[in-house]
Amino acid sequence: MLATRTLLSKQTLAVPFRQPVCFVHHGDYGNWGNTNVAVVFSGCGWWDGTDIHEGVYTMYHLSRNGARFQMFAPNQQQTQVMDHMKKQPASGENRNMMTESARFSHSHLKMQMEDLSTLDVKSFDAVIFPGGHGITKNLSSFMKDGKNCKLQKDAERVLKDFHRSQKPIGVASMATVLACRALPSIAVTMGYEHDDNTRWGNWPHTNMVQAVKGMGAQHNVREPYEAYVDEKNRVVSTPSFMWETEYHYHYIFDGIGNMVNHVMRLSSK
Repeated sequence: MLATRTLLSKQTLAVPFRQPVCFVHHGDYGNWGNTNVAVVFSGCGWWDGTDIHEGVYTMYHLSRNGARFQMFAPNQQQTQVMDHMKKQPASGENRNMMTESARFSHSHLKMQMEDLSTLDVKSFDAVIFPGGHGITKNLSSFMKDGKNCKLQKDAERVLKDFHRSQKPIGVASMATVLACRALPSIAVTMGYEHDDNTRWGNWPHTNMVQAVKGMGAQHNVREPYEAYVDEKNRVVSTPSFMWETEYHYHYIFDGIGNMVNHVMRLSSK
């Protein structure tokens, strides 16, 4: 009995000195707020807007790197509304890209979703486009026209303005198509060039790789957790959900993180 009481006493005394992991913060206090990044959305949901994981991971890594960011989306109707359960068009539905993208917003003050037409390159140090099929349906006509697609006017303007101002551009998965169409001859990655199945996932969208090569881009093979940096054009790309996986979402998380890290690095030059 005495031994038991002694053990419990030691355990009780030890408890107050255990610091939960959640109390430990590794953010960059020194650089907080020094970089202002615009993040452009195209709706909410992989099949008809911005992929939720890619959008949220982007915001997480920007916050972790000490950046301020503002969200933008076109104030226009989506081209298509998808039933994400059935993976087919939803009949009789019309949705606004800006309204749907506002689902990413968690604040009612500075972080409200803003109209993409108001995005001024002079107010930001960098811009990032997360991916999702909203890229091919809402921010471009890629779904219909392939490599000859036209871009939504403000998306094209923003890409060209940032490139002209030599400010970094980050793109994830399908959003790479926008950069390649607006800025011919850049170097990017969209992952693998052939649908090489692995035990962890596969690459079902390699036709898009062939399309960007047809636009004049140089393509570089990378894994989903990697990023490719075109130092000359200041464009950073990552494959993200060009790779299809059931369980290994941490690879996507890491790829977005690498892309954000390089965008932040370039913005400080």
